[in-house]
Amino acid sequence: MIGRLPILDISPDNDLGPVKAVPGERFTVSATVIREGHDSLAAGVVVHPPKGRRRALVPMREKAPGTDRYEAEISLPREGNWSFSVEAWSDPFTTWLRVARVKLPLDTDTDLVLEEGARLLDRAGRRVPRVPALNRAAKVLRDTSLPPMERFAAVTDDVLAQMERNPLRELLTRSRRTRVVVHRERALFGSWYEFFPRSEGAQVDTAPGQEVSGTFSTAAKRLPAIADMGFDVVYLPPIHPVGESHRKGRDNTLRAGPGDPGSVWAIGSADGGHDAVHPDLGTLTDFDSFVAEARENGLEIALDLALQCSPDHPWVAEHPEWFTRRADGSIAYAENPPKKYQDIYPLCFDHDFEGLYRECLRVVGHWIDHGVRIFRVDNPHTKPVAFWQRLLADVAERDPDVLFLAEAFTRPAMMRTLAKVGFHQSYTYFTWRNGKDELTDYLTELSQETAHYLRPNLFANTPDILNAYLQEGGRPAFEVRAVLAALLSPTWGVYSGFELCENTPAAPGSEEYLHSEKFEYRPRDWAAADASGGTIAPLITRLNRLRRAHPALRELRNLRFHHVDRPELICFSKYRPGSPGEPDDAVIAVVNLDPHHAREATVHLDLPSIGRTWEEDLRVTDELTGRDYTWRADNYVRLDPATGPAHVFTVNGR
Repeated sequence: MIGRLPILDISPDNDLGPVKAVPGERFTVSATVIREGHDSLAAGVVVHPPKGRRRALVPMREKAPGTDRYEAEISLPREGNWSFSVEAWSDPFTTWLRVARVKLPLDTDTDLVLEEGARLLDRAGRRVPRVPALNRAAKVLRDTSLPPMERFAAVTDDVLAQMERNPLRELLTRSRRTRVVVHRERALFGSWYEFFPRSEGAQVDTAPGQEVSGTFSTAAKRLPAIADMGFDVVYLPPIHPVGESHRKGRDNTLRAGPGDPGSVWAIGSADGGHDAVHPDLGTLTDFDSFVAEARENGLEIALDLALQCSPDHPWVAEHPEWFTRRADGSIAYAENPPKKYQDIYPLCFDHDFEGLYRECLRVVGHWIDHGVRIFRVDNPHTKPVAFWQRLLADVAERDPDVLFLAEAFTRPAMMRTLAKVGFHQSYTYFTWRNGKDELTDYLTELSQETAHYLRPNLFANTPDILNAYLQEGGRPAFEVRAVLAALLSPTWGVYSGFELCENTPAAPGSEEYLHSEKFEYRPRDWAAADASGGTIAPLITRLNRLRRAHPALRELRNLRFHHVDRPELICFSKYRPGSPGEPDDAVIAVVNLDPHHAREATVHLDLPSIGRTWEEDLRVTDELTGRDYTWRADNYVRLDPATGPAHVFTVNGR
């Protein structure tokens, strides 16, 4: 039922769960508030902490005169389950002030108008007894020995400020509460690096069938270099035993050759299932040591949660009801026509949901007990949404700091729904957004429309996705995509080999890598790449250091695009207003999206969106070159991919 003062269309909102935030993240609460007649109204946001009394009311302002849309910016200081509500009230003092400013100059109802104002100040004075200015002003309003406008002048700026801080509130109406879950900062901000432990330290220059897998011990030697590049999270594809039946060979052939390790996503063998580690990698104790080594390097481990099985998984024999049977009695393997995955059986949740749910929850708890606090979930859109809603809620109840990333390259409605029911982060279509218009439209959607429940993780490449832009653009294309991914979103990631600009496809028109690491060991000579300069690791390092140093880059909702008069160049900024003890922070990026040709254009900056006036000059430093510039509202830019496809400016103080 509608309230006395209707409060409508509250934003942000999530119809399937709480709104999401991290400590200190600023976001705007808005609502439409209306009332009958012409009397003034006001609105505010009330923040309700997880425990204890409510916090102070945050005043809302009308977004534009006559819109009835009110908004306020809030932030929540710590993790937990918060909520907010909107309050609206009739404001008799503001109504009187508007009437007085019209009638008194016309000498209309003078004494009556002034007496009404005095009574309102009397009421306010009784509510705030330690503010004598209100009582003094009321006394002057009643002083008929003075001219009317002189009496009205007693309503000084100080009086107005007091009335704004302590308004008279009539017809007070409260909205329902909107839930907000505040996760730890890693849910919003972080740099991810994906690599296969079995490739690090693998020995492949041997006779066929004599190849040797890398181990957790050899893979741990790679961790310091990953940390030195500024990454926060190391994501491991599945580390479990790999099945023998229908094992795929190199380049996804149907028959594995001697020594072919198979796809790590074909999980399960006689050595165990989802709660086991591949014996070639070591033992569970070795995994614990790997996690501890990562922690010592300032890295978190994200583990792949791929709820699927090889034909040799223990579940197949123990729980045949967990799989789909075809008409001939065989178990259906995974298909995404024309792709076939004969080595993988999908799970079916329709015959023993509770049993399968309990086992999956047990598996997740098992890895949590071994130090895993982040899970990258493989193809969550192929499992029931209700399963994820329940699982994520149960895990959050036990371990609220555990995070889940949804790898769901599927239809937008499903991607959004998975985010709404609890996934902390989501893969996106970023990999396929390469032109200026599509980048602008898509990142505006991600940073504005869906930011309160879907947090994008912009992976520049994956073992499955080598986009044509990277295949055809050479090193400049990798540099462009690194700058875009690292600066457009608070969370970004790369798959190992990105820093080496690996870009050879399996075939023309394919997004698969030639000699895909999904099906074979791929040890890389990192030292030789560093020595030859055949790596963009220094650029990645600069970007990650910049992200850590600038609070503006740790936010999502502050992304703004600026006009550039050529389609090949894109300009965007992130701005965080200062607070006590913290100065303003602004970062501006200009990127040449054409990896083959130098391009020049005029960049038109919307200076107010970065906290400056239209007339101000900006003193900026290009963090990629160290050069200083003076920029204004309109600026000439020329970027050559051969010498550097981007400017990344930090704005110096006034």
